[in-house]
Amino acid sequence: MTAPRIRLAQPSDVAELRILEEIARSGIAVERGGERLLEVTPARADQWFVEGYVTLVALIDDVPVGFLSMRTGEISFIEGVFVHPDAREVGCGDALVDKARSIAKESGGRRLEAIALPGDRETKNLYERAAITAKAITVAIDLSDPSS
Repeated sequence: MTAPRIRLAQPSDVAELRILEEIARSGIAVERGGERLLEVTPARADQWFVEGYVTLVALIDDVPVGFLSMRTGEISFIEGVFVHPDAREVGCGDALVDKARSIAKESGGRRLEAIALPGDRETKNLYERAAITAKAITVAIDLSDPSS
């Protein structure tokens, strides 16, 4: 398999991005904490080019296989990173996060943050390889749940 290439998303990528996001969100929904993460990070749908956001695309042989969406600013925040399961283990995630770090730094950011779900070891490992480590852990209880 060819090494991944990372570039800024283009309007011609929206159809593929929408499909990748749908796959990513369906996987998140079944994870512990996934429902809450989906609440705080709504689907981008067609809004990939909003001011203050950067969307990166990972390509293998010019085919989009992953994305990273990031809010930029003094504290930049990775809102989503996903690589199609068939394209994992070739460095796409690492390349996306490396490029996000560069963009955040170049745009004057002083910090880069992201979220990983409690049991999502793959995403935690991805961030830890990029020296993005846990600074806080959010805990919660659903008070509308009668069993709580």
